[in-house]
Amino acid sequence: MDGTSMSVPNSDPNRGAFYRLHSGDLDSGYLMIRLVTVVACGTRTVIDAVFGSFGVSEIAYAPRLFASLREGMVVLADRNFAVAALIGAIAETKADLLIRGKAGHTMPMIERLSDGSWLSVKGPVVVRVIDAEIVVDTGGAARTVRYRLLTTLTDYRRYPAMELVRLYHQRWEIETAYAELKSSMLGGRVLRARTPAGVEQEVYALLIAYQALRIAIADATLTDPGVTPLRGSFGIAVNTARDQLVHAAGVVAGTSIDLVGKIGAAVLAELLPPRRSRQCPRVVKRALSKHRAKGALDRTNYSSVSISISLCELPGLTSTMAP
Repeated sequence: MDGTSMSVPNSDPNRGAFYRLHSGDLDSGYLMIRLVTVVACGTRTVIDAVFGSFGVSEIAYAPRLFASLREGMVVLADRNFAVAALIGAIAETKADLLIRGKAGHTMPMIERLSDGSWLSVKGPVVVRVIDAEIVVDTGGAARTVRYRLLTTLTDYRRYPAMELVRLYHQRWEIETAYAELKSSMLGGRVLRARTPAGVEQEVYALLIAYQALRIAIADATLTDPGVTPLRGSFGIAVNTARDQLVHAAGVVAGTSIDLVGKIGAAVLAELLPPRRSRQCPRVVKRALSKHRAKGALDRTNYSSVSISISLCELPGLTSTMAP
């Protein structure tokens, strides 16, 4: 679960409904909307979505997504969602959670566990706390970050801490989904609609088209047990779909539905290679952001990246593993 932003035209009707980002004496050139979604990490399909003015925070939109959560899910989220009220509401859905805790936040210890993690409380919920140190070595320099994860998966024997730390890395699949939606499909362009109703229609159209392509990729890759949906190229799927529209091909479906079809066949013909280890510090290109701007020095040779994880445990307890 995470949010992103999209820009819309600065028209009079839109100004009454949406928000312009401010930073000191500077204003953004466009109005902005906020989109918050729940995305399945294994397929990058959208489970649920909500959007509206950027002036409303992610954590205010999030409860509108909780109806889509259910038992058996593990919800991954960043530090912005580590709020007691949200954690309690997610727990009430019977879904489990794995959320990064905020740095410097003191939490009471209820019980220490033999793997180095410990039990605490966040609002009304008993959570397991996992402290980990992650070292990213790019061959020329090493960067060390410390993570504190909060989870309702309290059985340390069934859910080893090291596996949960690695699982949390899958949260970045939603960032890739947003890149596919905004860059591969939208081409980085500003939405065109000049009225709030038009913006709503346009965003839903993008989400529907994205979902259709993601389902086509999943259907295609599931025909081969050795291929995961994440090896299907979204760029190939988009371009093949556009070609189909240009040629008006397959407009009328036959009596039997081909779940793979032209899009799936094109995806299977050029699968992406297995994913390499990779890392990228959180930076952005857009001005008026709280993050530093991305420059030439941020280009990373991903082929030489290695990642090691160590659990930061209580005195007398040790458990370290480097993949």
